[in-house]
Amino acid sequence: MTTEEQKKTAQEELDQAQQTAEGDTIDGNVVDDMTTADDTATVDASNEIAALEEQLAQTKEQVLRAHADAQNARRRAEQDVEKAHKFALEKFTKELLPVIDSLERALDAFDQHDVDTAVKEGVEMTLSMFVGTLEKFKVEAINPQGKPFDPQYHEAMSMVPNPDVEPNSVIAVMQKGYLLNGRLVRPAMVMVSKAP
Repeated sequence: MTTEEQKKTAQEELDQAQQTAEGDTIDGNVVDDMTTADDTATVDASNEIAALEEQLAQTKEQVLRAHADAQNARRRAEQDVEKAHKFALEKFTKELLPVIDSLERALDAFDQHDVDTAVKEGVEMTLSMFVGTLEKFKVEAINPQGKPFDPQYHEAMSMVPNPDVEPNSVIAVMQKGYLLNGRLVRPAMVMVSKAP
């Protein structure tokens, strides 16, 4: 090999060594860039996971609230239906109460006047049947004679001084009150005692 050939071979080896060194540097930058990209991707993925977990928690809360609202609405609807069944006869009952009042007044009038006993017995039987029918449908009378005055169930028409009776006691019932399934349909109209 001649000197020129040796120089040429040496130059080629030197060039190759430089290229290899540059390749290592380039590959090293690529490795660094890839590491940085992996770190960025990991951070982005962590942020995305956190956001998705928060969104999932909010969605679960919304579903629970919607479920609770649906249960409450169903419960209210069931209560409304139950009340509708229980108190459907309220207006009808109010319309029938004056008939009972009239029959009771007729019986009181029969006691004051001379009336045929058959007529009196007929009215008594009619009143008894009428009251019995209403009781089947959970309509009950309020007759508070001698009991303490209760403004929830009684309507005071007047207050009368009476030393023989406790103050605030019902001394006379002018008109009976009525309940339907425990709910007041009509208050009893009463006279109440007061201290002299």
